[in-house]
Amino acid sequence: MASENTGRLTKNERRTQAREQARKAREQEKKREKRNRLFLQGGIVIGVLAILGIVALVLTQTMKPAGPGPENMASGGVVFSKDLKVVEGPALESGAERQARTVNRDELPLDVTVYADYMCPACGAFEQQYGTMLENYVGAGDIELEIYPLNFLDGASLGSKYSTRAANLLACVVEEQPDVAFSLHTRLLSPEVQPKEGTTGLSDEQLLEEAKAAGAEVTPELRSCVSDVTFGSFISANYKSASETGIKGLAEGALMLSSDGATPQPADGPQRLVSTPTVIVNGQQWNQARDGDLESYLLKVKGEYEQAQEKSDAKKSE
Repeated sequence: MASENTGRLTKNERRTQAREQARKAREQEKKREKRNRLFLQGGIVIGVLAILGIVALVLTQTMKPAGPGPENMASGGVVFSKDLKVVEGPALESGAERQARTVNRDELPLDVTVYADYMCPACGAFEQQYGTMLENYVGAGDIELEIYPLNFLDGASLGSKYSTRAANLLACVVEEQPDVAFSLHTRLLSPEVQPKEGTTGLSDEQLLEEAKAAGAEVTPELRSCVSDVTFGSFISANYKSASETGIKGLAEGALMLSSDGATPQPADGPQRLVSTPTVIVNGQQWNQARDGDLESYLLKVKGEYEQAQEKSDAKKSE
């Protein structure tokens, strides 16, 4: 007869089994604690690396010098010549100073530069009064027109930095699609588009729509240039150069007039930009109160050059 205890554990066997189960449970708990510790340490390391990466990115962005400017704007401005074509040229290198372009003021076309901010109401009024005239003169090859974009009114756009963003759009188009740059410039200063001071101005998407209306193709490259404000630091440096270092390329003996339109700046110091629009004709500042209508002034200067050229040609033929 089989024993009734067959298949049942003895007291010692149950004690041994309990110890073994407890040992295995302790081992599992130790393994779990080790895994959690490793996960925690790994998470801390990843978190620290992420924070260090963010800090490095911020430091890189804030400490690095301004990047190169757009192509065709090494002087700080874009030059339009006959048929409203952009005068091509290299980009301004990082950290390089703006240099006035080389022009021959002993012959035509006349050299005209306009310093403007796309939120400046006086710049808009100037465009309404003289924009079409300048377009005709540039298109015909009588003058070469340099537009020098500024952003001194960034503080008047409720934090949106509209002046910088609008000028950046122009720079993007000058580099990528220069054939429509003049049309965009005039459009940004038109009464239908130019925002009022004290508003946020146009959004990036609205600026792209205006570029499209001016004839530009809204390519991924253009969209990225606008959203990244690629040439924002370049535009800021434009204003700093003109207002602190002084305007480049003035004719010898030329004096920039102060904001009252009558008092010359000291001749022994830099000739600083003090208001917009500032218009330079062959190295001399045009001032409406002193010089009268701009078209009449241009015709006067042009006539003087033509007379001088006729006298020179007559002497050569003698």
